[in-house]
Amino acid sequence: MTLVAHLVKSSTMEKNKIGKFQTLLVYLLCLLIFLIIILETILGMLPPTARDVLIHHLAIPKLWLTNGGFYEVKWADFSYYPMNVDLLYLIPLYFNQDFIANFIHLGFGIGTGWLIYCYLKNNVNRLAGILGVFVFLSTPIVVRMSTVAYVDLGLTFFTTAATLAIIRWRNESYENSRWLIISAVAMGLALGTKYNALIAWLFLSFSVVYLYSRDTGRQWPAIRCGAIFFLVSLLVFSPWLIKNSILTGNPLYPLFKGFFPASMSGVANDAGARSMVSGDAYMGLFQMREILYGENFWETLLTPLRFFFQGQDYSDRYFDGVLNPMLIILVPFAFMNKFLRDQKLFFVLFAVFFILAAFFLDQLRIRYILPAIPILTLLTVMGIMNLFAWAARQKGLFSYLGLSALFLLLLILGGRNIVYLHKYFQSLEPVKYVLKQETRDAYLQRHIRSYTAMRYINEHTPENSRIRLLFLAGRGYYLDRIYEDDATYGMDIMRGLAASAGDKDTFHKYLESLKCTHLLIREDLSVQFLRDNYPPETITRLFQHLGRGTELIHRSNGYGVYRIIPSG
Repeated sequence: MTLVAHLVKSSTMEKNKIGKFQTLLVYLLCLLIFLIIILETILGMLPPTARDVLIHHLAIPKLWLTNGGFYEVKWADFSYYPMNVDLLYLIPLYFNQDFIANFIHLGFGIGTGWLIYCYLKNNVNRLAGILGVFVFLSTPIVVRMSTVAYVDLGLTFFTTAATLAIIRWRNESYENSRWLIISAVAMGLALGTKYNALIAWLFLSFSVVYLYSRDTGRQWPAIRCGAIFFLVSLLVFSPWLIKNSILTGNPLYPLFKGFFPASMSGVANDAGARSMVSGDAYMGLFQMREILYGENFWETLLTPLRFFFQGQDYSDRYFDGVLNPMLIILVPFAFMNKFLRDQKLFFVLFAVFFILAAFFLDQLRIRYILPAIPILTLLTVMGIMNLFAWAARQKGLFSYLGLSALFLLLLILGGRNIVYLHKYFQSLEPVKYVLKQETRDAYLQRHIRSYTAMRYINEHTPENSRIRLLFLAGRGYYLDRIYEDDATYGMDIMRGLAASAGDKDTFHKYLESLKCTHLLIREDLSVQFLRDNYPPETITRLFQHLGRGTELIHRSNGYGVYRIIPSG
């Protein structure tokens, strides 16, 4: 009896030690999560400077406000994208508090972390849930997206909610249809956020039919459930489809151009939208990357794996984003036991399908596969928990070595995220601005070279001025005037100016045809474009006519503001 009591006491003490250790880990992870959110909050207080924010996500809503309401921005293909999350940004823009849009996007990231926590807590334990939140929120691409007013975290939140709601519906033996409806509504909101959600919509629509049919053996009810999911999602998505149908004749414009007849005039023909669904592809993905970057067939084919190892911020070649290799290295260990095996297989299929489908988009960006990251996070955390359980079951020295090796691996992989956060924080230099030691204008002048010229336009031109951008890549957010660009970002305009340079009257008529009062030109790129495409005499005539037909009223940091002189 004494021996039995001793064994029971030893077992209880061991469990208490494990319990205390897990509690310590929970507190440590909570502290790290809190610090991450604090740092992201500091970065979120900065004025918007991210590229797509200046071109699209805040720029188009601001143009609506500047115009006094919705109007069609024909020169921008991306203005026809669904804009559920962008509509939320109208609120801070209306009150001239644009930085709040950063916090709206951060909120979607935190919301996705909450979904991850709920799933892992309910299916594994609280430690796994907290670990899942940390893994997701500290992933470099999530850190970066959490500090800018993009829409990708909104898409990720809605897609994750739709996926996990289907799992919940299945776990309750398909009896509670509420979860199917919740999933469909979330999917519809995802579709209304970004076209990438079409990938998840296709996968989940077929999954509803397949899972119900396989689990119950009833095919017609399975088809009915699939139809409900599809149609409810479509209904939520439909306002954007109707808008595009009215404006362009194509509900999914600018996708599927080859399937829908053009019914509009003056809409930009974006030659850059060369995806598999755009209808105007010019070269294949493999050929394009070979020409641009010298990549061979196998390098390009392995891109879905390279996402996790070679990503770099602001690099088109390396996918403009950073992931952590742990999100793919540790996934196989989720299958060390049969617990939740069907759900794990479902998650793997979803992630693989989404990543491979996104791989065939014309521009390879890590943020385009962001909806797969929460799913990979779930699998990664389950793999980590399985490895810990396996190491703990070993005896003596083997258990100690196994746990030590696992801790070292996680420290190295997790440390990458912390190092990235530190470097990213330093790159934005937020401290002076947040402490009010630097003005908003001074901060923007340091980070956006064209800002000084735009500020001049805002302060020294009539309110009814119309600005034409040349070689600014559409970055017009900080203009408080109506402005226009085109799909070639000014190259077509420069070609038109060069073609009209033979005659003064023809040149001036072309200037007037632009229907603008001022030109804002990035001068180094415009000169480079002309030198690469035209002989010196054509360039000389162009600048002579430009000097007569316009007045240079401001120049700073390589950007010139030209007032078009009215004829007569």
